[in-house]
Amino acid sequence: MKNILVPIGTSTESYETLQYAVDFAENFDATIYVMEVFTVISAGAGSLANVTDKIEKKNREQLLDIISKVDKKGTEIKIATYQGDIIKGLKKIDKEFLGIDLIIMAPRSNDVNESNYLGNTSGKIIKKTDIPTLIVPKGYVFKPITSILTAFKSGILKRKRILTPLITIKKQFNSSVNLLLVKTPGYTDDDLRVDTALLDISSKMTLTENVTTYHGVLEHFITKHPDMLCVFRRKRGFFKKLWEKNTISKSEFYAPVPVLVLSVKKD
Repeated sequence: MKNILVPIGTSTESYETLQYAVDFAENFDATIYVMEVFTVISAGAGSLANVTDKIEKKNREQLLDIISKVDKKGTEIKIATYQGDIIKGLKKIDKEFLGIDLIIMAPRSNDVNESNYLGNTSGKIIKKTDIPTLIVPKGYVFKPITSILTAFKSGILKRKRILTPLITIKKQFNSSVNLLLVKTPGYTDDDLRVDTALLDISSKMTLTENVTTYHGVLEHFITKHPDMLCVFRRKRGFFKKLWEKNTISKSEFYAPVPVLVLSVKKD
């Protein structure tokens, strides 16, 4: 895990997410890329280049101000800016830097709606990219990740390498990984099969039955006290509501600990 991307939004607490990313990255000797995406709207085509330069300069100054508020602890922090759509920007930066291993972001980078767990921008990143993402609650302070609860409704993995971030974190912190297989209405026998790659890294597996994977997590979260929750990005999985919209309300999902989202390219 060498390249970590941190999208910075308009929130005044952006430096808190960056500080968590620095503390996390220190354990892996990783480089952090702080990213901000901007859009330029200009009435006159002739002045577009000038407006773009001014906005890019202002954004860089804002990023430098945020960076100045964190304890870098020797971690290298680079600035990446992109004009246009955030998803295109992420993919471009991912390609330029030969692979972003992890995105670390806040649940709501720009969304001020306190009733949302995932805001529009953060939700779009989860929904439209295949880069593993760590969602860090507002104000959450880094601590060693000793216990990870990995929840899913289907134990079939189409690509073993999607587990790489989870395995890397487990090895670095000597974490225990507990599996939670949630039987939801309409489950099939195939859903109950668990890939050996998951079993190999786990300490224990629990089978439960509930209306959704999230409700299954709620039932077991208090007793297991994990430092991190790990879920899979699937259209029919944990964040299936994202395929209806880009936001997730707190009534649909909420976690007081970081959530690692492992991306499955095809469902």
